[in-house]
Amino acid sequence: MSLAIITGSTGLVGSETTRFLVQKGFDVIGIDNNERKRLFGNDGDTSHIKNQLIKKYKNYKHKSVSILNTNELEKIFKFSKNKIKFILHAAAQPSHDWAYSNIKKDFYINSLGTLNLLELTKKYCPEAVFIFTSTNKVYGDNPNKIEFVEKESRWTPKNKSKYLKGIDETMSIDNCKHSLFGVSKAYADLLVQEYNK
Repeated sequence: MSLAIITGSTGLVGSETTRFLVQKGFDVIGIDNNERKRLFGNDGDTSHIKNQLIKKYKNYKHKSVSILNTNELEKIFKFSKNKIKFILHAAAQPSHDWAYSNIKKDFYINSLGTLNLLELTKKYCPEAVFIFTSTNKVYGDNPNKIEFVEKESRWTPKNKSKYLKGIDETMSIDNCKHSLFGVSKAYADLLVQEYNK
């Protein structure tokens, strides 16, 4: 059976992807150490989602491991290497405000954590699909320069805009103001692009 590894498996994107994949027949190893609770207190606690996933899906296994803990991550990858077909990296430090008061920790989680996963993927399962959940904050304030028009139910880019279908990797990350959170995610985003080459 195919195996997927989902980091941030108890967050919004990670938990929904986990549910989707287990329903499609994948075995899933969820990696999430509930760092949100440590960062944001009880409002950030996702242990109830972890408990729901464990209870509902027999093909879901949970590992409370930090993406900064290379020794524990390597054990997971080494044990599962031949079965891993898909990796979704959704673990992150998501707060702009928190990043300003914890610059190094923000960088370590978002950048070094991503590098750890890329290195382990390269070493143990180089053919696996690797999806990184990034953010539009990697483009700094450049998205604010897009001209929008008001439609009946929403704002949308002007008809001739090259961004009518969304923002992709061709938008520049240069010559704009970034948040510290955006910088750490941009570094991770660029790492993923380079490892793909």
